[in-house]
Amino acid sequence: MPTAVLTDRERTAVQAYLRLLHTVRAAFGDDGRGPAGPVVLPVVPPSVLAEAEAALEGAGLAGNEEEFFRMVRDWQPAG
Repeated sequence: MPTAVLTDRERTAVQAYLRLLHTVRAAFGDDGRGPAGPVVLPVVPPSVLAEAEAALEGAGLAGNEEEFFRMVRDWQPAG
């Protein structure tokens, strides 16, 4: 449960980042190791990466990773 009050743009940036994170995790497989066999680099759709980058910039958080990841932790705490 979020503990911080985010602006619409900050929330959009956090949600876009989480979609990117879930996409990358899915590309590697649920266990993070991927399928057995030869190593194949995961493919992340460029649109997913572009969405996260645009949302981060739109929220004024580009270059301020510490603040951004604090928001991500507040929005979706580990555990």
